[in-house]
Amino acid sequence: MLATFSAVAATENREALWGVVQVCRINYEITGAAFPCLAANVADGVQRGYVILRPPLGNPDLILSPTRKISGVEELALAADDAPNYFEMAWNARSVLARDGRPPVAREDVALAVNSRVSRTQDQLHIHIGCLSNDVKQTIAAVAPELSPGRWRHLSQRIKGRLFWARTIGQGSLAGVNPFRLVAERFPDAAGDQGAVTIVVAAAQSPVGGDDFVLLAGIGGSSHRSAAFASGSDLLRASCF
Repeated sequence: MLATFSAVAATENREALWGVVQVCRINYEITGAAFPCLAANVADGVQRGYVILRPPLGNPDLILSPTRKISGVEELALAADDAPNYFEMAWNARSVLARDGRPPVAREDVALAVNSRVSRTQDQLHIHIGCLSNDVKQTIAAVAPELSPGRWRHLSQRIKGRLFWARTIGQGSLAGVNPFRLVAERFPDAAGDQGAVTIVVAAAQSPVGGDDFVLLAGIGGSSHRSAAFASGSDLLRASCF
């Protein structure tokens, strides 16, 4: 299954990641080791569990993927009140970025990204966990003081060639915060084509110097060139080190 996932670009098998997730889950349940994934958590059951893995294809970031079948950002159940908080799970897994004796990654370097349906390669939800590219980090740091947790703002400055809507979270953790729901509530007109939505959560500082997050949402119809111009993972650099 891992070999299949590695060759996904050649085979165009959009279910390869889902196959790997199942292998990791089964291995974890049988042996206690999540191979070929780095970690697995099914303490609250398979329907609310997840695995962490480093995809062998593409940038060496991490991804978190649920242990139940969820195609991607377009799934309306992700915005439900009782939905698992996958973004919080992904944020809490960021320490894996510094494996193999490396120093911890600075908080303000880390971001989480979910690509739109039109820009992703796999039809199993996965959240990229990585470090912001330097230019994106500078842009987010510049706009963060102008944002607030209760109001979305359409940024005038493009990030990796794309315009985003942005707001802050207003707290230093993602506990009780579901970015899928926040985006769905603010952009109900996108509900008919949620697959064209890109979501990025980036660590930031509040105006008073506390820990916060900037939430970015790229909204565009699937017929729109802008919908596929920049995926959320494009905002991450190739390596944190």
